[in-house]
Parts: sequence; C-alpha cells; structure tokens
Amino acid sequence: MPEVREAIEAVFRREHGIIAAALVRAAGGDFDAAEDALSEAFELALVKWPEDGIPENPAAWLTTAARRRAIDRARRSKVLDRKLDSLREGLDPAGTDPEFPEQDGRLEDDRLRLIFTCCHPAIDMEARVALTLRTLGGLATSEVARAFLVPEPTLAQRLVRVKQKIRDAGIPYRIPPRELLPERLEGVLAVIYLIFNEGYSASAGDSHVRAELSSESIRLGEVLATLMPEEPEVLGLLALMLLHDARREARVGPSGELVLLEEQDRSRWDRAKIARGTTLLDRALALGEAPQGPYVVQAAIAALHDAASRPEETDWEEIAALYEALGQQVPSPVVALNHAVAVAMARGPRAGLERLALLEADGRLERYHLFHAARADLFRREGRSREAAAAYRAALALVENAAERRFLERRLEEMEATP
Repeated sequence: MPEVREAIEAVFRREHGIIAAALVRAAGGDFDAAEDALSEAFELALVKWPEDGIPENPAAWLTTAARRRAIDRARRSKVLDRKLDSLREGLDPAGTDPEFPEQDGRLEDDRLRLIFTCCHPAIDMEARVALTLRTLGGLATSEVARAFLVPEPTLAQRLVRVKQKIRDAGIPYRIPPRELLPERLEGVLAVIYLIFNEGYSASAGDSHVRAELSSESIRLGEVLATLMPEEPEVLGLLALMLLHDARREARVGPSGELVLLEEQDRSRWDRAKIARGTTLLDRALALGEAPQGPYVVQAAIAALHDAASRPEETDWEEIAALYEALGQQVPSPVVALNHAVAVAMARGPRAGLERLALLEADGRLERYHLFHAARADLFRREGRSREAAAAYRAALALVENAAERRFLERRLEEMEATP
C-alpha cells in the first residue's frame, strides 16, 4: 500500500538522525555498520508496520530492530565481544522495545557528536555536506547524489572515502572540548547554511528552488537549536533560513520562472514561518552581545524584508547599514556586493554603481554571474540600456542555472529592444 509506505518513510526520515546518532555511538563510531543496521530495520518496518500498525514510539522500535541487526552482523563477522556488548546496551532480556532515553541527555549528546563528527574541519566542505545529508538527514545516497548533481556511484565513492578518512585519521566521535566549540560550531553552521543556500537558489540544474534541500537544512537547524538553545548564532541561522524560506512559493512563477523580490506576490509569503523566524531572532538578540554574529545580522536583514507589506516600504537604509556591519565582521566581496545593491535601493542606482565599480576593479567577482547581473540591473534602472545589455551578456556567459538563464535572457531582450 503506497500510503503506508509513505507514512513509514516519513517516520524514518523524521527519526533518522536520532537513531543513527545512537547507533554510531553503539557501533564505536562505525558509520557503515550503523547505516546498514538502520537500513535493515527500515526494511523490516516495511513488512511489519502495515500488519501491526505504526508503533507508539517508532524511534524506539527502529533502534531496537537496528541494534539486533547490528548484533547479528557482528556475530557473523566474528567481531569481538566488546562491540557486541556495546550494541546490546539498551536491549532488555525480553526483547521488548527499550524506553527511549530522551530524558537522560544521552540522545542529545549522540546527535551533537554526530553533527560535529560529520562537520570535522579535517574533512573538506563538500564531503561534510554529503555526510551530513546522508547520516544525520537520512537522505538516500541517490538523493544526495541528486543534490550534488553527480552520478550516484560517484557520490557513493565520495562517502566511502570520507568514512575511511574518519576511521583512518582517528577523528573522534565526540563533542569538541569547550575551548574548541566556537570554531567548530562555525563549521557546523556553515555546512547547514550551504545546504540551505543550494536549495534556496540552486547553482545549477533546471529549477531555481530545490525545496527538499531547503527543508532538510531547516530540519537540521531545528535539531541544532534544540540541542544548543542558548547559542545566539544557532538561533540566528535558523531564523535566517525560516525568514528566507517563507518567500519560497512566491519566488518562482507558474512556469518555473524566477520572480524578483520586488515583484513577488507577498500574500503568498508564509506568515507562520515569518512569525517563527522573528521570534527566534528576538531570542538570539536577547542572548547575544554587541556586535551580533553574522547569522543574527543576516536574519535581521531578512526580517526587514519580510516586514515590508509593499516593496516601497522596505527600510533599505537600515538594510544597507546592516550589510555594512556584516562586511566589517565577514569581509567578503559578496557581502560588499549586497551592500552596494542595498545602497542603490536606498539612494539611487548611481550610488550603487559607484560601489560596484570598486568591486570590478578588485576583480574577485569577475567570474560571479550575480555581480554582472547586479550591474546590469542598476544600469537598467539608470536607463543605460547599452551598458545593461553588455552586463547581462557577461552574466549569461557565467550562469549555470536554467531558470536564472531564462530570466537574464528575457532582460537582455528588453535592453536590446530599448533605443
């Protein structure tokens, strides 16, 4: 029955991170053993649950089943008793579901261990993202491969290599010491935000928005915020993602075309997400000290956009000031680009173009299509159609996303038709 399978898959996805974290710990940091056992437990659920119904505590049922599968595998491979004893922990003699230990702090530690292990700085960023999606997010290898737009065998080999690196390099399955937590947390947040950005504005492919990646990154952010509720930057990142994702339905037109912020139907924005994101931002601001961290600042910018019921009500001066503050914290040509656009919206296209001229001379954004698209738009607003057309051509030479390409082509046609 398809509907039963869908329900089971929903439970599996929701509970995957919790169960995988407990199993990786029980298996002594063996990712493959944990994943294999959990996959077998899922297959068993597909047989049992349609007959018996979904258990009252699905996570406990799947954990128990997965532990038993792992014990059976360990026996078959003649693994020493130490690992068997570790895997038996939590199984009662009668073989019934154990009480799932949500109150004793162990699950929270397990999930934190898993997040920080997947995002260890010794692992390159692309591998961190892939491992996080696969292990903590519960995405199948084929789904992660689609996220990276690579063949499944390529992604599978990439995952094999990163797990080997964790094992061979002796990367510990633990939360880092307190003195290392800030720098390691920064890497964790960067991974989650990278996943979100690829979903919010896909770098390649046919679709501008990839909702499954945005939703998965928000879910990971929710997990982290539950585990670290007093960290302002954790709350800031979750707020930022929710405030951006609230506009998802309005960002793409009926035919998949890109719709700019100022042209969006704001009645389609998700007000519940905006309210939740704003509440989280307020908490982050109350917890943090000046100057606020970069994710909190970016969330504040997103909140100003979402607060405007009409484009002309947007407080662009305040947004420009926040981008200036962000640039002092995170010196980056992309932040400088966003600041220039905000200045243009607050004070006119010429003011923005003056700042973009400095970035053009810097040269670091020469291969960044959004830089050329921003210049083109400001030339268009200035009525300088010839320069706008040249900038649109430069953007088109670099863009890889089909929806963005169609938008830029349409703008170029408009400029070429303008005297």
